[in-house]
This record gives sequence, structure tokens and C-alpha cells, in this order.
Amino acid sequence: MTGMRKRRVIKIISMVLAVAVGIPLVALAGLLVWDGGIDTGPRRELLPGVQIDLRTAQTARGPIEYDMYGTTGPVVLSVHPGLGGADQGRLFASWLQQDGFRLLSPSRPGFLGTPLTSGRTNEEQADLLAALLDELGIDRVGVLAVSAGSPVAYTFAARHPDRVWALVSIGGVSKQLPPGEPSSSLRRTFLNTVVQKLTRLTKMLSFETIVSSTLDETSTFDEEQRSARLSSIMNTPRVRTFFEAMFETTFPYEQRWPGTDNDTAQARRGAPPLDQIKAPTLVIHGRQDGDVPFEDGQNAAARIPGARHHWMDNEDHLGFWLSPNAAQPQTVARTFLQQHTPGSAAYPERRSY
Repeated sequence: MTGMRKRRVIKIISMVLAVAVGIPLVALAGLLVWDGGIDTGPRRELLPGVQIDLRTAQTARGPIEYDMYGTTGPVVLSVHPGLGGADQGRLFASWLQQDGFRLLSPSRPGFLGTPLTSGRTNEEQADLLAALLDELGIDRVGVLAVSAGSPVAYTFAARHPDRVWALVSIGGVSKQLPPGEPSSSLRRTFLNTVVQKLTRLTKMLSFETIVSSTLDETSTFDEEQRSARLSSIMNTPRVRTFFEAMFETTFPYEQRWPGTDNDTAQARRGAPPLDQIKAPTLVIHGRQDGDVPFEDGQNAAARIPGARHHWMDNEDHLGFWLSPNAAQPQTVARTFLQQHTPGSAAYPERRSY
């Protein structure tokens, strides 16, 4: 995700620093040596039934870390958002794992085990994805892209049209960001140490605070809508567990901020080549997205030739996974992928769902 995760972390700073002021010096010293309880193992369970096994492929374009779920079936390439990685890509695609697909979830450059030197620009990252497919012996893929991962997915589809049989973008960035100040190394260092631990401590003490601050940044909900969504997440075990898993796949910051900063730099550099995409494309976006404006979804749907769209009414940036009505857009996306899988019948001609 573009600025949402950065803004959320920065907002949490004020909250957790207020907590820190009241922490005795001895306790604060203990916090500084605490590892934060972060599990960074390459093989771990994200959710019940959702496990990762991270590996690194040495491609012609450089090393790239990835997870592959499944051994047979068409491949869906999951392109993760900012402050993510292969683990988050796997998590965000987990709703597809019972549908006969193999799920390929790489860490983009600057995230987890993939160095930023493997590709800074959207074009370089797109070519890196193609090189990964070459290394794994995969001819064509469906693509599932989320938020700040969408510009890379759009560029991949435009540069390598023979490798993509369908593309689904959820809450994707499609427009150029205005100029802004680059992130300072001092702020990154601060976020990567004390604030990371204070954020995790806040989650342990008040998970509701973390959920609430996330909704502040991911939605344009009014107070009633926000309260209802907060209650739904907190009181629906399956959704709460997913949110907790999503929260865990943003740590450690130091392994995810280089790529997140680079995403912002690339979004300011220019917009992806939407009009060059030839693959069947479905654009999904929440009308009350507070992170990536709804206009980005409209822009992609209008500019990608033949693109279809599904607008999620009364939904925010994460509604595709966290909404009580999440099954509906997931069904739309699942059906789109299934009916565009090589060898299946083409989807009926229509522009929206």
C-alpha cells in the first residue's frame, strides 16, 4: 500500500509515545532489548491452513524470494502491496487456495529477502517477475495485484503480454503521485527500532487501538460506519485472525521499508502504461477507500482496453478481505480468473459487475 501504512505508523507514533512517557526507565530499557516477538522464519504458519515456505531463485535479473503454494493447476501470481512481502502476498491470495490454482507469491525488490538491486523501477520489477517465471518453468500466469503492487502488475502485463492470461487489481494505484519529500534515514531508523516495538506492544495491550487506527487510514467511513466495521472485525473470529495475520506481515519494518519507500518514488516518477495492457482485466475498488483514492480504480478501468470493473459500495481499502460482505467481491474475482484460465470459455462481454 502506498502512503496508508506509512501514515498509520506515523500516526501510531504519537499514540505509542504517549504510552512510552509513562513507562518507567527500567521497563523502557527492557523494551529496547526486547525482540518484539517477530517471527521471521522462512517456514511458518500465517493462518490455520495457510503456510509459507520461502525460497530464493537466482534469475537472470537477480535474486528474488518467493513462496509457491500447490503443485498442479494454473498459476496465479500474487503481487503484494507496500510494507509487504511474499508472506503478505500469500496471505492476500489465500482465498483462492481451494480453487485449483497454484499461488506464486514473490517478495518484490526491497522487501524481505529480495534486494532492491534486483529492480527499482516498475519496468525492472516487471522484467524480474518474467525472469522468475522463466526460472520456475512457468509459461503464463493470472495476476492478482493489490494497492502499491498494482503499478508493477500493470507494467508486467504491458511489457510481457504473452505471459499474462488475466489480471485482477484490488485497490490498485494507477495514477502518478504528486511530488513530495523523500523519507529521511533518521525517521526510518527511528521507526525500525523503538516505534516498531511500541506498535507491537500497543497491539498486545489494546488490539482494538490498532484496528481503529488502521480504519482511520484505510477508509472514509463516517463514525457509524467506522464503529460498525470495528465491531465486525473485533467480534468475527475469522476476520480478526486475518487482520492479526496481516498485521504480522508488516514486520520487521527494516526488511520492508526500502521497498515501500521505492514504491512511493516510482509512483511519483509516473503512471503505469495502462493503455498498453492486452490481458483481460478486472479492476476492483472500494468507493470509500481512504488509502488509494477511488479515482485510481476509475482511471484504470477507463484506460485499460476492455477492462471490467467491480466497485465495492460502502467499502474501504481492505474491504475485499475484512468486510462482512467480502465473499461477494471475492466471488466476482474468482469467477473472472476461472473463466479466463487457459482453455476455459471467455467471460461474457460486459463492463461491470
